[in-house]
Amino acid sequence: MTTPLTEEQVRELKEDLVALQAALTEALNLKKDSAKTVELDQQLMGRLSRMDALQQQEMAKAGKAVQQRRLRLTDQALRAIDDETYGECRECGESIAFKRLKVSPEAPFCVECQASKEV
Repeated sequence: MTTPLTEEQVRELKEDLVALQAALTEALNLKKDSAKTVELDQQLMGRLSRMDALQQQEMAKAGKAVQQRRLRLTDQALRAIDDETYGECRECGESIAFKRLKVSPEAPFCVECQASKEV
């Protein structure tokens, strides 16, 4: 069983969440053009083949989806701070370790519950 977060730890993690939220929002704004339809015009693509462009487009879409998910989790975590439920595992209700939240402040599950979801 993990001990609940202190007020100081919650403040520190809130700062981490706000910084993460800003970074993710900025990154998503910069990636808007990455997922656009690939043009067939070789003049626009230079030496890059259409297949390479399509592969890069798919990678950009996948990266964008990951960042959008993290941003949703970050927004939820900030709301949980306001509700005073931040740091509680959404699965089992136990406290999430401070060390885990320092690495991933948007984490909604404790290590044990997250591991059971990944199996």
